[in-house]
Amino acid sequence: MQQQETDELEIDLLCEGIYRRYGFDFREYSRSSLKRRVNNLLGLERLATVSELQSKVLHDTRFMERFLLNLSISVTSMFRNPEMYLAFREKVVPLLKTYPSLRIWHAGCATGEEVYSMAILLKEEGLEKKTRIYATDFNEDVLKKAKAGIYPMSQMKEYTSNYIRAGGKASFSEYYSARYDNVILDPKLRKNIVFSKHNLATDSSFNEFNVIFCRNVMIYFNETLQERVHKLFHDSMCRFGILVLGNKESTRFTPFEKEYQDIDSRLRIYQRRK
Repeated sequence: MQQQETDELEIDLLCEGIYRRYGFDFREYSRSSLKRRVNNLLGLERLATVSELQSKVLHDTRFMERFLLNLSISVTSMFRNPEMYLAFREKVVPLLKTYPSLRIWHAGCATGEEVYSMAILLKEEGLEKKTRIYATDFNEDVLKKAKAGIYPMSQMKEYTSNYIRAGGKASFSEYYSARYDNVILDPKLRKNIVFSKHNLATDSSFNEFNVIFCRNVMIYFNETLQERVHKLFHDSMCRFGILVLGNKESTRFTPFEKEYQDIDSRLRIYQRRK
């Protein structure tokens, strides 16, 4: 029991130190997820205690960058969960076509695969020219990868399959060019995308959006931080705006549950009531 209490104290001090030194707030992250990733980093760096980790994080900015990369949740792919994209085409796009202009926020965009997926979908649905996509993440390194739009060739078979199942209207190969073991996405897809740093745990609303995507991010937050993010999204959303969450996330049992109606509850697509 004493060791467990010590471990908890070390995690608390690590989070507090990072917040005061760098401004990144992990104090309300899911404790089990945070511990798992911290323990993984201890093994990778051959450190014996969290206190040793804290010392390196606070005194070595390059080490802090490695810490952030380890903590970032970057499990993603293009047209991930194709059913959601198909439902978005069929149930949401007709509504979006009635607006003169659109703003879409991809919160926690990681390395950008889902952002480019949406850019492709919008292009195929004739919405590209009137839409601005804001893609944000707290981690500058993953944002650099997202801006580059370069992905492994080995992933293209999976991405192509996802694209077809998501209702793709062209040949997926039209959207990239091959170079050695990688592919480079068509730079035109980035024309209406703004990549920017934003921390859901600490930063405030910065615009008003017609659509907000935040998929498989809040599952790593505790209840307090989840409620903060739900409020942030509600404050950032236009009347009758669309919220898209991950398959393990929901508006249910949140203070904002009654603020939304289901467009597709199974695929976690919601619409603000007013």
